[in-house]
Amino acid sequence: MVVGLRNPGGDYEGTRHNVGFEAVDRFAEVSGERFGRGPSRVKGLSAQIGTGDDRALLFVPNTFMNESGEAVRSGLVYNKITIENLLLVHDDIDLDFGRLRIQVGGGSGGHNGIRSVERSLGNNEFSRLKIGVGRPPGSMDPADYVLRRFAKNEREEMDMVVQDAAEVIGAWLEDPARAQEMAALRGRDG
Repeated sequence: MVVGLRNPGGDYEGTRHNVGFEAVDRFAEVSGERFGRGPSRVKGLSAQIGTGDDRALLFVPNTFMNESGEAVRSGLVYNKITIENLLLVHDDIDLDFGRLRIQVGGGSGGHNGIRSVERSLGNNEFSRLKIGVGRPPGSMDPADYVLRRFAKNEREEMDMVVQDAAEVIGAWLEDPARAQEMAALRGRDG
């Protein structure tokens, strides 16, 4: 299951906090799929790609970021997916703008969506695809920063990063080690 973290609603579209969702949405689009409502007990939208053993679920919580854990847990439980087969895609202010990184386990880094998922699952040993959105300028509150939209020049760059992240998601579904290498190369000079 590949989860794109976000805050739902038009007020949050295009914000730094929603780039995880943008990447998963882009992957769904490239795969020819659209998100649809699932059962009422699953708190999110989903799309299925592939068939049989090659099947994967793309998932987007309907909850706000701080309550993502309950939604992610509901998707895992309903679909009988183990934590080892979970990839969370999310923004990261501690990663340079435009960089990507895949990591298994680790702390939340102050990210309330990750903290919520860790709390709901009782475990942090899931895979994460982090999308670097850069540090807040000056003394700006990080919470305010991630709820801001990108400047025009940043948006153009982030659109390319989102495309690269979608390609990394596709690779992760086939070969997590290769996906980790692809992510590590994004945003490096030369």
